Amino acid sequence: MKTSERIIPATQNFYLEGPKPRVNELKFAWHVFKEFLNSFRVLHFVGPCITVFGSARFKPDHPYYLAAEEFGKRIAKMGFTTMTGGGPGTMEAANKGAFENGGKSVGCNIKLPFEQKLNPYVHTSLTFNHFFSRKVMMVKYSYAFIIMPGGFGTMDEFFETLTLVQTRTITQFPIVIFGKAFYQPLLQFIEQMAEEGTITRSDMDLVLFTDDYDEAMNHIKTYIRQNYVLKPRKRFWWLLETK
Repeated sequence: MKTSERIIPATQNFYLEGPKPRVNELKFAWHVFKEFLNSFRVLHFVGPCITVFGSARFKPDHPYYLAAEEFGKRIAKMGFTTMTGGGPGTMEAANKGAFENGGKSVGCNIKLPFEQKLNPYVHTSLTFNHFFSRKVMMVKYSYAFIIMPGGFGTMDEFFETLTLVQTRTITQFPIVIFGKAFYQPLLQFIEQMAEEGTITRSDMDLVLFTDDYDEAMNHIKTYIRQNYVLKPRKRFWWLLETK
């Protein structure tokens, strides 16, 4: 194949499909820029958040759904905003716990082929085209992270957030893993990483594994109390931010 030749993909629907004509690349960059800009505008005044990650598949009678709902309630009691991926399952539960207990509730939904619906328990919502821009927003506005049991998406969110903390790309915000029985194999694998030297033993201290609501929230409260003072933000409008 000559260097000037390129492979034309069968579909033009996705951005991870190799080189395209430069005008297409420019259009993609512009769409991403607009998605970020709109996100900044909508989320600018949502207040300090705690993000809850977890599976979209748990039903309202599942113990992990009820646990996520309890976390939403406790986050609201702390005066923080509950942020989730905006979908069903544990995301809905955490939003519901905040929404029904006087707290602020934010959902960052994602467009999927099978159309993940935004749950009804959010005050502020966004729907993203790209996972990467969605994850940036769910990390950017949060001061702590609670990882409920979940699947590939939850693991992706957990490990990316943990990597950002480990490499000091973001501040060392507290990360709580809830569900010790569910995550026991993961804890063992992380311990194996430490034994093999792929992470340092101190990296294991970046995450709290627990089944206790009080322990989880006290861990978050202690960090925030020692490092931050919550103050009302002056509303300086520059991108027509929503209320």
